[in-house]
Amino acid sequence: MPKKPWRLAVAVCLAVVSASVATSGQASRANAIPDRPGGARPARLSSPRLAPLAEAQWTGVHKGIVAKYVADGRPGNALRTLLNIPELSDNLMTFQVYLIKDSTLSPRHREILILRTGWLLNNDYLWSEHVPVARQAGLTADEVRRVAEGPDARGWPPFEATLLRLADQLFRNSFVNDAVYKALIAEYDLHHTMDAIMTVNNFTTLGLMYNALGIQPDSWNPDRIPTNVPYRVVVPDREPPLTVARVDPVPGTGLAVTRTFARHPKLAAARAGSNYVNRQSKLDPRYRELMILRTGWNCRSEYEWAQHVGAVGRAREMGMPVENIARGPDAPGWNPIEQALLTAADELYRDSFISDRTWSNLSARLDPVMIVNALISAANYRLVSMSLNAFGVQLEPGDERFPEIGSN
Repeated sequence: MPKKPWRLAVAVCLAVVSASVATSGQASRANAIPDRPGGARPARLSSPRLAPLAEAQWTGVHKGIVAKYVADGRPGNALRTLLNIPELSDNLMTFQVYLIKDSTLSPRHREILILRTGWLLNNDYLWSEHVPVARQAGLTADEVRRVAEGPDARGWPPFEATLLRLADQLFRNSFVNDAVYKALIAEYDLHHTMDAIMTVNNFTTLGLMYNALGIQPDSWNPDRIPTNVPYRVVVPDREPPLTVARVDPVPGTGLAVTRTFARHPKLAAARAGSNYVNRQSKLDPRYRELMILRTGWNCRSEYEWAQHVGAVGRAREMGMPVENIARGPDAPGWNPIEQALLTAADELYRDSFISDRTWSNLSARLDPVMIVNALISAANYRLVSMSLNAFGVQLEPGDERFPEIGSN
């Protein structure tokens, strides 16, 4: 029996409304989590957004930092740029020195990881600075090029291909799947494993900052990323979050993250000396937590999210709209600076870069030092998120979980 016209009209209207609601919900979920990194080659600036600090402007503090970290007294553009905020440069260099000089990794393995990270970020500064070091570590010109070609290029020993896959998965998934992790620990003890993961994570932080600030390669380092190698980052889908820690925390009280890093005391001591974001940055705490929480959400690091919603970052206590941070910069209610900061966090995660438009929006509301403080908040907590995920740090009792927005 045919439907009456008014019933047909109502049915059509209901169908349209249902489809609209479903589409709206899908769009909301899609916008809540940006695309993963590595979908396209990151952009690169041809001039700096923040100029390296001229030697004529150095104070005794600046000279002391240069003397502490640069044996020949000739700092490169990266350190000279970071000297605009002396405390930040000192903090970042503390951990970098550990990874370069004191970690358990062989120079060859360390440089394979750093070069691959630089290539993933399309960062000529890291590449040009570390190609000479890689040569000293025994990599041939063909092997350096093969780092850009990736883990499936012919000629890699199986374990060195595993190291390249480790870098690729950390960069794209903020996680390490079981097959790669098992291959890693089949060759490495715990300290080597932690050092390898932290090497990728730390140089990701540095590369993100170098990209965003437009730090240019030094004139004395002529090597550049090969332009005739296609940019492809092929990794398996990310596996579900770990429900059992890969690195067991040491027994005792205190946060699981602190007790996890305590399994490697030398690494923990070096990392403790580099906590600029929470201890020295003058960025408004609300802005800091926007950047940290959005980064934890994007990286799917529930432990990081829980700590900064709760006792560490105290976002709930500050009355921040936590669910809207998960929804992203297009959620209603953000003022212009908050929206610009969330957009910057998303771009730094997805694109490994800050667009000119977003930089302009930030510059209209923050001075250069505060922009750097905002960016290092996101870049540093990218490192933290990747580490928490890879080591399988488990939530504390009573921790607040991710809101039911978006999907993994």
